[in-house]
Amino acid sequence: MTEYKFYYFNGRGLGDVSRQLFALSGTQFEDVRIENDQWPALKEKMPFGQMPVLELKSSGLQIPQSMAIARYLANKFGYAGKTPEEAALADALVDQFKDFYAEIKPYYYGKLGVIPTNTEAEKTKTLIPARDKFLAIIGRFLKSSNSGFLFSGGLTYADLMICDNMRSLIGWWPEYLNGFPEIKAWYDKVDSIPEIRKHLAAHEDKGF
Repeated sequence: MTEYKFYYFNGRGLGDVSRQLFALSGTQFEDVRIENDQWPALKEKMPFGQMPVLELKSSGLQIPQSMAIARYLANKFGYAGKTPEEAALADALVDQFKDFYAEIKPYYYGKLGVIPTNTEAEKTKTLIPARDKFLAIIGRFLKSSNSGFLFSGGLTYADLMICDNMRSLIGWWPEYLNGFPEIKAWYDKVDSIPEIRKHLAAHEDKGF
């Protein structure tokens, strides 16, 4: 019997990094994909009334919040950082990513159809300035790493989280990484990991 049961919508969103961590580690899990029309009946059963939620079957413990779940699995499977210092900086980068994500919500949510907005105007107003600021930070980490990933110790959940968001942005705007060759090379390196490619290919028709 699998130990893990993962509840999330039938798309990538902020929850797919946890699915990717399962794929990378070769860990079996029950992938419960919730359609939008199923969500109202399940919402009150979730600890915080939202998803994703990771359930540990042996104890019944339910862990909410996408970042908390990703950190938990990264620690379990060896993708949190090779040293306590790398782990702290990986957490810091993911927190910085959350700030970036909040800044670009008018564009991102507009593209998803969640809010009515002029996405071309928001691209100029919010996405490009936020991108330039965030990628400057990413670039500094890549320059100080000798692994091709954000940290010399190798792949972490921070690489996965940031690249998965880029995957959506590049899908909407293919030139998103134009002018950032080092970051494009890093993105391609993460994107080409066989376990990631296999996971994404199995659900490539499921949207963002």
